[in-house]
Amino acid sequence: MEASAAYAVQMHGITKRFGAYTALDHVDLDVRKQTVHAILGENGAGKTTLMNILYGLYQADEGEVFLNGQKVDIANPTTAINHGIGMVHQHFMLVENFTVTENIILGDEICGTAGILDMRRARAKVLELVEQYGFDVDPDAKIEDISVGMQQRVEILKALFRGAEILILDEPTAVLTPQEIDKLIQIMEDLTAAGKTIIVITHKLKEIMRSAHECSIIRRGVYMGTVDVTQSSEDDLAARMVGRNVNLKVQKTPAHPGEVCLSIRGLSVKDERGIEQVRGLDLDVRSGEIVGIAGIDGNGQQELVDAIMCMAKATKGTIAIKGEQIQNTSPRNVIDHRIGTIPSDRHRWGLVLPMMVLENSALEHHGKETFGEGIMLDYDKLYSFTAELIQKFDIRPAGCERERMSGLSGGNQQKTIIARQVAHVPDVLIAFQPTRGLDVGAIEFVHKTLVAERDRGAAILLVSFELDEVMDVSDTIAVIYHGQIVDTFEQGTVDEEQLGLLMAGGGAQ
Repeated sequence: MEASAAYAVQMHGITKRFGAYTALDHVDLDVRKQTVHAILGENGAGKTTLMNILYGLYQADEGEVFLNGQKVDIANPTTAINHGIGMVHQHFMLVENFTVTENIILGDEICGTAGILDMRRARAKVLELVEQYGFDVDPDAKIEDISVGMQQRVEILKALFRGAEILILDEPTAVLTPQEIDKLIQIMEDLTAAGKTIIVITHKLKEIMRSAHECSIIRRGVYMGTVDVTQSSEDDLAARMVGRNVNLKVQKTPAHPGEVCLSIRGLSVKDERGIEQVRGLDLDVRSGEIVGIAGIDGNGQQELVDAIMCMAKATKGTIAIKGEQIQNTSPRNVIDHRIGTIPSDRHRWGLVLPMMVLENSALEHHGKETFGEGIMLDYDKLYSFTAELIQKFDIRPAGCERERMSGLSGGNQQKTIIARQVAHVPDVLIAFQPTRGLDVGAIEFVHKTLVAERDRGAAILLVSFELDEVMDVSDTIAVIYHGQIVDTFEQGTVDEEQLGLLMAGGGAQ
């Protein structure tokens, strides 16, 4: 297709190599002005790499970029910003102890005479943007005190503050509640109505169907075509993305729970600021059962998991594994009690990114398969162990045992964590946001793995901010609000509306 002013962005023949690995192979992208354009693909397909080229973080080895029909050379993010491109990354880049206003103006400060920062003018400009787009954000709030959804709006405001006409959103709904997703989609509609163009990198088929006008599919670095979303379906998009039919519904037989493996009684936990976040919580998880925690982010889920893993102190109550109390002991004791964890933030808690994949596969579980006669790692044993995990759990690219973990896509990083935990046959598995940022193929795989572990007899605690996931995967659903379990339901006995009401405090004590 020829360059045309009818398109906000055109990327033609984009090729990007990392050594011998071709991440993008002559990929095309044509984005019409004032539309929401989705880019869909499996983890590692090259979606984010393509957008990093548009934003100037990477340089293409081949290909051309056009903005509004004019060829441009985007050498770095500063050039991209000057061309009216803004990018909101999946992992937000905010200073937690700064205010909303301070974060938005950081790097583009408004100064008065003698170069002195004029916070009054800066705040007024931020407030003007907030009111213009109806973002409902307090300019004076600190980032550490606002929800993830609010933080995302701050990132969008940062881009708008710098004059962005083209917004790139990387996995924008990955950690949002249903209510926040609704708000984001409304914001996207308002932005396109105001003349902005939005490119969304996402795996969320439901959100694509609700918000996007067109969708371009990339499979393993190759452009597979662009479809009109109104003429497509979730099943069709999923099949185009992974090259096969994908079962979007979790397949599992009825649970047959056994003895209580994880028992929590009267648990109270404070956060780092000394504020009580878990308040007298009671919960049981039995072997052969998946208990899902449904709740809005910030209602004590992180503190609950931290207390179970002995990463946070329980101020009251008990946590017992098969009758033996473990609260306030040590993470090593937790591991010794055969508790596995899929953490909510894989980069912060699950992996050491500069280390090799094979070294990450041994984290938490240094044992016979990793050590030789002395205290040194036996890399031959570790290589064989990791190669087996890579094959069994379809970690790509194959043969990546000695690659640095930072070189793998988010989905393959997550698979590495899950493989490591499952390989050691846990009695209790804590899965906290296990499918965050994953594509439908990887999500299908993770859900099958959780169900297989349940069927093996493990007790599984699923903590997810994806209400659909909790409802589909869980055998028992427990609703958390303000650090307490306010109600529990067997799967199929409650609908999304009832759960949403309880999650927002309706009916809670």
